Amino acid sequence: MAITTEQIKKLRDLTGGISIMQCRKALEEAGGDEAKALLLLSKKGAEVAAKKSERTLGAGVVQSYVHSNGTVGALIELNSESDFVAKNEAFKALAYDIAMHIVALKPEYLKEEDVPAETLEKIGKMFSEEVEKSNKPEEIKKKMLEGKIASYVGERTLLKQPFIKNPDQTIEDLIKTYIQKFGEKIEIARFARFSVLDK
Repeated sequence: MAITTEQIKKLRDLTGGISIMQCRKALEEAGGDEAKALLLLSKKGAEVAAKKSERTLGAGVVQSYVHSNGTVGALIELNSESDFVAKNEAFKALAYDIAMHIVALKPEYLKEEDVPAETLEKIGKMFSEEVEKSNKPEEIKKKMLEGKIASYVGERTLLKQPFIKNPDQTIEDLIKTYIQKFGEKIEIARFARFSVLDK
């Protein structure tokens, strides 16, 4: 099956600008099926991110987003390996989009490992009471409890939240796409959300 320029362009737009060659290759591998090609690129992005995870970060940007009403905003530090990537407009746009996402979805933690043990304990107690009321076997109750805790933590963890501009993709997946695009390790170092009168 011949892959058209329009198909490549559409896939490239959907992926935030992954290279033409990678888009063509994914479409050829998927027999022209856009959904399969997206899945292939997503898997490839995860592989690329894993390979680059040990690399050293040496550059980055601090980006801000302030909502139009001026009462809420966010700052984010997004790091890369080189100035070449850090100065790229697409990299800065990624940082801006993540800052906007932080304003909208109010994450409390960057990653799951950042959730304090005492918080996990409180969440566990809260949900275990709820789960115990069900008439399910113990092993199902255990899985229900694990699922509820994972969901609760995921909603409050930036990397696990569905990206506000594309809920089919988490922030973690979005970053993996850009790692694949730039060929460098990219990582959120830290973030802060500010809101007027928040204590």
